[in-house]
Amino acid sequence: MRRTITVLWLATASFAIVGCGGGGAGDSPDGGQGGSAGSGGSTGSGGSGATGGSGGTTTGTGGATGTGGSTGTGGATGTGGAGGSTGGTGGAGGAGGSPPDGPPPGNPDGHCTVPAEAGAEDVSTPTTVVGNGTPESCTGDAFVQAVAAGGIITFNCGPTPATIVLTRTAKIFNDKGPKIVIDGGGKVTLSGGGKVRILYQNTCDQAQKWTTSHCQNQDHPLLTVQNLTFIDGNSKGETLEGGGGGAIFVRGGRLKVVNSRFFRNVCDDVGPDVGGASVRTLSQYNNLPAYVVGSTFGGRDDLGNVCSNGGGLSSIGVSYSVINSLFSYNKAIGNGANPAKTGTPGGGSGGAIYNDGNTFTLSLCGTKITNNDANEGGGAIFFVSNDRSGNMVIRDSFLSKNPSKGFETSGFPGIFVLAKAPPEVINSTIEK
Repeated sequence: MRRTITVLWLATASFAIVGCGGGGAGDSPDGGQGGSAGSGGSTGSGGSGATGGSGGTTTGTGGATGTGGSTGTGGATGTGGAGGSTGGTGGAGGAGGSPPDGPPPGNPDGHCTVPAEAGAEDVSTPTTVVGNGTPESCTGDAFVQAVAAGGIITFNCGPTPATIVLTRTAKIFNDKGPKIVIDGGGKVTLSGGGKVRILYQNTCDQAQKWTTSHCQNQDHPLLTVQNLTFIDGNSKGETLEGGGGGAIFVRGGRLKVVNSRFFRNVCDDVGPDVGGASVRTLSQYNNLPAYVVGSTFGGRDDLGNVCSNGGGLSSIGVSYSVINSLFSYNKAIGNGANPAKTGTPGGGSGGAIYNDGNTFTLSLCGTKITNNDANEGGGAIFFVSNDRSGNMVIRDSFLSKNPSKGFETSGFPGIFVLAKAPPEVINSTIEK
């Protein structure tokens, strides 16, 4: 049985993407004009209405819990701690153990079935192997060169966990692939050293080669990151496409994150629409979802990801399907919301997840979101569909202790939502 909670919908906001740029929209409950424009992009207008603070617990009932998936052949495992994931065939890499000093990837209580296309990729025949068996051979430059070459990338850094510190961002070229798979085997940590973004894909960046006449909607590259840890990525000061994406920035093609961890990544502290300390996603092909499967964002109070908006995930006009994952201790630290209130720099919404745009969906299944917070709206989730065509589905999930210091939607603690209907809550708990 499903329980539907009525939410009070107030004012409207508008949003558009023009050409190959992207921009924000007015989303704060105070209204106003503006929103930040991306390069070649558009400016949002208008504000959105919010209801007052909320309390209590929302519990959706009914709906079936997904069953466990099968283990792949050839020694492959699925997505590690994520229940119900489907292993790749022919040797797709499993977790292989977690590096020390951090929680494992995924929500151990998540048991949703993972669609085949969202599972781990086969890496049994890599294009490039970074390293020759020693930690010293796994350098930042070697990884950057491997990413530039494209294809399937694995690592041979020795028998123990290894950390690769980058001094420059690894950038994907759009004419390599079409699949780009980066698999750390559960033993590799990629670090931005607190100074640089770790990974970048942008089909509309001419420096990375234009491969179609419609960069904002093309089916490649198909980027998968799996069995990796991303730590200390930093995109502060990046302005292309509005910035954000401290660990990973993706515009165009498709993105899939499997069995991975994100610790202490950051993007700009303030700004009305900049977001995604861990992952920022724009312009996914044919509005298909970006998948996040069996992954952890934060997980401990000293490992949280921090940005103006969206400590974990951020997007404009992009759907996310988040399965068997964990978000905790992430923060949205901007202030003034979007559009920025007079005298403020703006931002501060979506402690764990920040979604903005028009027609898109946020789907959570088997996911735990706890102890995140936002200075403005949505300590757990900020979701604004400006034309009210988007929707949110929360299934077999648990949301708790995600304070919204500014505003949230009544009846949905930790969530600010403006969509075509209230969130569909199935067999889930949403509480203060």
